[in-house]
Amino acid sequence: MTERLGSPSTGVVVTGGASGIGRACAVALAEVGRPVAIWDLDGDGAAATAQQCAELGVKSHAAAVDVSERDRIENEAEPTLTALGSVGGIVHAAGMARRAFPAVMDVDTWDVVLEVNLRAHGLIVSVFVEELQRNPGSAVVGIASIEGLIGHGAVPSYTASKHGLIGLTRAFAHRLGRSGVRANAVCPGYIATPMLLPTLTEPGSRERLEQTVPMGRLAEPEEVARVVRFLLSDEASYVTGAAIVVDGGVTAAGGQQLPELT
Repeated sequence: MTERLGSPSTGVVVTGGASGIGRACAVALAEVGRPVAIWDLDGDGAAATAQQCAELGVKSHAAAVDVSERDRIENEAEPTLTALGSVGGIVHAAGMARRAFPAVMDVDTWDVVLEVNLRAHGLIVSVFVEELQRNPGSAVVGIASIEGLIGHGAVPSYTASKHGLIGLTRAFAHRLGRSGVRANAVCPGYIATPMLLPTLTEPGSRERLEQTVPMGRLAEPEEVARVVRFLLSDEASYVTGAAIVVDGGVTAAGGQQLPELT
């Protein structure tokens, strides 16, 4: 088992935990002994992740939850708390993106994208806030994106939601800091997840994308999960209101490519 990082022993609710970054976060937390609840629209996938975490020796719980539905969030809070015994962490990794072409905005899907990516994080924190405040070392992490820092004309609702998630994170950090609850966001770049990989099916598309990354490759979900685990641990006890970029240098380089070096 991975060495504990000064981690609390309270449970963590992970949304979007059936796959990708969410699943990697749940497993990374279970590796350091934290109970995890997996919420996902894909109930079977959530159950599979919960089983994987249980095999690491922690309490786990799975629930099919559509985080765009306020009632579903509120109704699942009590069963989750009962299953884990406590909640001292939240990771909102559930997310969706919709392209807007040829229109300048994806009008028909705008509301649901913001509901899933942004509003749900606020609702989940609100539902668990008293429990978080009861448990020393509590922290929440929202999975934003580099699109929360820069613009992307192809996915306006996704871009707006991720900018909003960073703003909400800063508001939570201000509001909840005196009660001991920290709030941070993680901004992944190009990660090999089910959300991104379907866009790389055209021959050469992955290579062209990797050329925009100074480190020359896509990241694996586990590389993001380790940053999330740090932010939920006592090792990050004075880190709040931050937006931590995990992008291999993409935003640092402004998307520019180096010329061939000889």
